Amino acid sequence: MRTRPTLVYDGDCGFCTASVLFVERRLRPDCEIVPRQFADLSALGVPPERAAYEVLWVTPSGRVYGGARAVAKILLRAGRGWAPLGALLMLPPARWVAHVAYRLVADNRHRMPGGTAACAAPERRGRG
Repeated sequence: MRTRPTLVYDGDCGFCTASVLFVERRLRPDCEIVPRQFADLSALGVPPERAAYEVLWVTPSGRVYGGARAVAKILLRAGRGWAPLGALLMLPPARWVAHVAYRLVADNRHRMPGGTAACAAPERRGRG
C-alpha cells in the first residue's frame, strides 16, 4: 500500500516537465512524482484518458484530484507559505477561477515557454 500521494503529469510535455521541476525544487511536496507514461495508472485507479487530460494528485487511499484541485493539493502538501494558497484554491469562488485558469493553460500548454507540438492536448495534436 502506498503511504504518500502520487503526482502524475505528462512527461512528453516540456511545459509540464518544467512545471514539475519547479515544484520539485521550490515546493518540495512530500509525494511521489511520476510521468503518466511510466505510471501504473490501473494501480492508481486512473483512466489513461484522464491522465492525458490533466495533472493528477492521487492520495494513498486512492482519491483522485485533477487539474486545479491537484495543484491546490500540491500546494497544501508543500506546507510553509504555500499551504494557505492551496487552501484558498480549494474554496469557491477561488476554486472556480482556478479551474478556468488551469484549463486555459492546459489547453494552450504547447504555446507556453518550453512547449512543443508534443505538449498539445491529445485531441489537439496535429491541428496546429
